[in-house]
Amino acid sequence: MIGLLPPISGHVLIQGEDLSLAAENDRNRILQKIGVAFQSGALFGSMTVLENILLPLKEFTRLPDTVMEDIAWMKLKRVGLEKSGFLMPAELSGGMKKRAALARAMALAPSIIFLDEPPAGLDPVTAAGLDNLVKDLSSSLGITFVIVTHELASIDAIASRIIMLEKSAKGIIAEGTPEQLKSNMENPYVYNFFSRKIGKGGK
Repeated sequence: MIGLLPPISGHVLIQGEDLSLAAENDRNRILQKIGVAFQSGALFGSMTVLENILLPLKEFTRLPDTVMEDIAWMKLKRVGLEKSGFLMPAELSGGMKKRAALARAMALAPSIIFLDEPPAGLDPVTAAGLDNLVKDLSSSLGITFVIVTHELASIDAIASRIIMLEKSAKGIIAEGTPEQLKSNMENPYVYNFFSRKIGKGGK
């Protein structure tokens, strides 16, 4: 969905534009409409946190340096890292790295942000704080978040629509609101996942 691999079949549409068929120039323009925060954060270790946030701005805009720095500091403040801009990624905790990665994903003001397993490796309190941040950014800035997660607590806290994939089925096995999937008694895999049960389950 973020263009790292070409689709085997079908199409990826971002705001009505087909990423999978776009020429290189159009593809780069389309990709600037989305942000991505990887599970590990994927921050550049040789750059400060501020420099990491500045990177997409320097790469894809022609704004004056002072304006880019103002934007970067604003993004850091939005995720609660306004005092950490001059730190190196190695000096950050796991939760702070996730927030810094989110700030970088927001640098170009995308309308869609993809998050890969945001609570992975975090203690429950830090994970809950990250969930709350995502909810706040979604409601206050109108950002749509597409999140890959296996964490039921995060699903309960964040999700308004769930698409559930299963490897052996090679595709979607269920979709709907959290309430709809929790009450799904037809598919044993879905039932067991949301009820945290081992075995066939369901009806």
